[in-house]
Amino acid sequence: MSRMPSRSVPKLAIPVARSYVLVAAAIYLCDLYRQTRDHLTNGQGHPFGDDFINYWSGAYLAWHGRAIEVYDPAAFHAFQQSVVGAPVGGYVYSYPPLLLALTAPLALIPYVPALALWVAAGWFAFYRALRLALPGRGALLLALATPALLINAIGGQNGAWTAALFGGGLGLLNRRPVLAGALLGLLVFKPQLGILIPVALTAGRHWRALTAAIVTAVGLVALSAIFFGTEIWVDYFRNLDLLRYWILEDGSGVWHRFVSVFVAARRLGASVETAYLVQGIAAVLAGIAVGLVWFRNSPAGVKNAVVLLGTCLATPYLQDYDLVFGALVAAWLWQAPVVAGNAERALNIAAGLLLLLPLFAAALANLTGFSFGPAFIVPIFVVALRMSRQGAANYGAAPALT
Repeated sequence: MSRMPSRSVPKLAIPVARSYVLVAAAIYLCDLYRQTRDHLTNGQGHPFGDDFINYWSGAYLAWHGRAIEVYDPAAFHAFQQSVVGAPVGGYVYSYPPLLLALTAPLALIPYVPALALWVAAGWFAFYRALRLALPGRGALLLALATPALLINAIGGQNGAWTAALFGGGLGLLNRRPVLAGALLGLLVFKPQLGILIPVALTAGRHWRALTAAIVTAVGLVALSAIFFGTEIWVDYFRNLDLLRYWILEDGSGVWHRFVSVFVAARRLGASVETAYLVQGIAAVLAGIAVGLVWFRNSPAGVKNAVVLLGTCLATPYLQDYDLVFGALVAAWLWQAPVVAGNAERALNIAAGLLLLLPLFAAALANLTGFSFGPAFIVPIFVVALRMSRQGAANYGAAPALT
């Protein structure tokens, strides 16, 4: 079958993207500067690097023989304030103990340089994964101009790292299945984002990758138990119940960052039970769609995009900074064969909505009191499912972002 013609990029997209990169860099630096008004805080409870205070504090305490303090909110909070030298808000460690092992290098570096390393290394890992999805110079501009990257950096979050693991794992699946599975297995540190990976690998009959993912995940759990003891896992699960209520079900002060089906239902007035029911239905439907797409002969890029988009609809815990992997979705779908005309326009519009969602999600939620995340995600999920039905055997060329 002949290659499809290159998909065009709107004329203004490239200069707008380049301008955005400069503006985003300035915004990020200004935000860091604002967080030095009172020692290493903004004077209103936000530390330098925001949520990064959790990652660094957890790693430091764990690797200095104080792991028991990580899941003790009072002790953890007191340590964080000693790091930044001023009062901070209620920052808590919400990740499983195995992340303490993965972030061990942070314990060897002072706080401020560690933040720089976290952001720079995370971006580079994301960029290298994006190169697998979008070979050529276009990957660099997309990696810099992805809006979620700014939200992720300002929040000191891990969205670039999770995108790198998704991109590397799915991008290497057919060439190096064991390495791909190991990368996907590392997502066990954020299990709510890996819930459809077993469905995809099983439906796609990627047994070596699935085995490697399971071995990696189990190995990390065992490693953390060896290093820090099993009691720390008890503390983690005890805190998890409280965090589920405080962050997800009640959501006071944090719901504006969420883009999941669950929070959308809650903000429409649904009870917790009804919201879980709606989320469960969305998860089942997304899982079935992912299984069907991965079972049949669809382009690899379309399969990869479908599992990431399905994850967005299946997990109740999804925030704006998690959508750094939206750049991977756009790159994979831009290269897949698609009928020109209306289908191409639909793809460009849907991809644009997904990429722009992190910039507007919080503002729209604060302005209206509703969560619009699913409305931005469903269109491109539908487009991806339609593309998968075409059953094309090869991709088209990527748009030239030079």
